Amino acid sequence: MSAAPITTRTVEAGGFRFAVDEAGAGDHLALCLHGFPESRFSWRYQLPLLAELGYRAWAPDLRGYGETEPKPQAVSAYLIDRLLEDVAALIDASGARTVTLIGHDWGAGLAWTFAANQVRPLERLVIMNVPHPAVMMDHLRRGNWAQLRRSWYMFFFQLPGLPERMMTRNGAQAIRQAFHGMAVDKSNFTPDVLDRYARDAQRPGAMTAMINWYRAAMRLGGKLRGPWPVIETPTLIVWGEEDAALGIELLDGTGAYVRDLTLRRLPGVSHWVQQEAPDPVNAILKDWLTTPRPADAGTARQA
Repeated sequence: MSAAPITTRTVEAGGFRFAVDEAGAGDHLALCLHGFPESRFSWRYQLPLLAELGYRAWAPDLRGYGETEPKPQAVSAYLIDRLLEDVAALIDASGARTVTLIGHDWGAGLAWTFAANQVRPLERLVIMNVPHPAVMMDHLRRGNWAQLRRSWYMFFFQLPGLPERMMTRNGAQAIRQAFHGMAVDKSNFTPDVLDRYARDAQRPGAMTAMINWYRAAMRLGGKLRGPWPVIETPTLIVWGEEDAALGIELLDGTGAYVRDLTLRRLPGVSHWVQQEAPDPVNAILKDWLTTPRPADAGTARQA
């Protein structure tokens, strides 16, 4: 059976024109949320698999990224509450009856917060290489100096103007290096892939918008302040162990916030887990998404 084709469409939702890559059809939605400095392109290996499993798989360029317009320039436009509204608007626009939310990096942070606050009913939740926000904050408050050193860029991004210039100079070399330099297996980060991400970062207003996610997060506004109710949705974490940005110890304590948690660690794989190791990631996804979970009967029919 040939892989389901990926097509690109525009979805009008919440006042934005979201560029969305789509594979599959039907009312069983798998919504894939990318991270920084990625785009919908980061899910190119997962969309055909999800379609094969019976999902209509969507991977949007999130607010401020890629071909999604407009790109607000105010930091306040990127507070977590506004970003949650985008996810809800996309789900509503899809017309789906059931929803599985899948996120990586910043998209995973958004997915954690969406699930914890039950903004819309979810069938399942998949998280890739980002800790639960409450666990991350607890580690930083307790003086996890190794993680504070890894997170230096978050503090650098608080400066006005300079981060944008540094990230986009020399043809957005810093964007290219973020992928190629951090990856353990660099074979999926070919020049054309790096060019794609560099072009997206150099779109008018894009770099400021992308960095504003970090500026808004440092203000801990809205739902990032908590409280953090226990997530009842069955949850899978896929974690590349060679993550240069986030230490594996940030998984410690996650069980306090998730009722039904499955953890799959991939040794020798970097932060860019679903792009760098698509075959093992897809095998994990296929196994977990097709295996019944205790909570499925209570969540699958809610949407």
